[in-house]
Amino acid sequence: MNYLWASMMIVGIVYGAFHGTMPDITNAALDSAKEAVMLCITMLGVLSFWSGLMEIATQAGIIESVTKKASPVIHFLFPDIPKGHIANTHITTNFIANILGLGWAATPAGLKAMEALSDLEEERRKRGEVTVKPHVASKEMCTFLILNISSLQLIPVNIISYRSQYGSANPTFIVGAGIVATFVSTMAAVAFCKALKHLH
Repeated sequence: MNYLWASMMIVGIVYGAFHGTMPDITNAALDSAKEAVMLCITMLGVLSFWSGLMEIATQAGIIESVTKKASPVIHFLFPDIPKGHIANTHITTNFIANILGLGWAATPAGLKAMEALSDLEEERRKRGEVTVKPHVASKEMCTFLILNISSLQLIPVNIISYRSQYGSANPTFIVGAGIVATFVSTMAAVAFCKALKHLH
């Protein structure tokens, strides 16, 4: 990716130099830098607010309660994860954050979930239950990654913030389309994971 972005920038600068548009490139770079800073400030506020709410929910035991209630769904999606394993809590927290459209806030829980799944796979490897080589993603990891990418969203907070930042007349207009699109992608992801599991 670094090479790709660097190549695009170099090509743009060289093209501008040969066509006499270097002042436009300079102005665009300065304007984009300003917009990037403003966008980061906006998203920092949104991220801090929702991350704080997630932390309050965790401390208040709401996440634990939701994890217990969602255990049938989590077990359906990840039947090989033992009940009560810490990975279930992290996965549920990640899903909740994604459903609320908090992609950035979901990342810490997602990393913890992957770490817990890695530990679970290592425990199974030591007991001789699996033959997957170290540093190779397990089925649970792949399933979690696919579901995380599909990401059902009821409130696409990040997109609403982007639209608001860039002057949309109705930033929340995207909500309905977002729910339909992410619902379809999530159902496709679940079907794909289940079909792949039956094949293996």
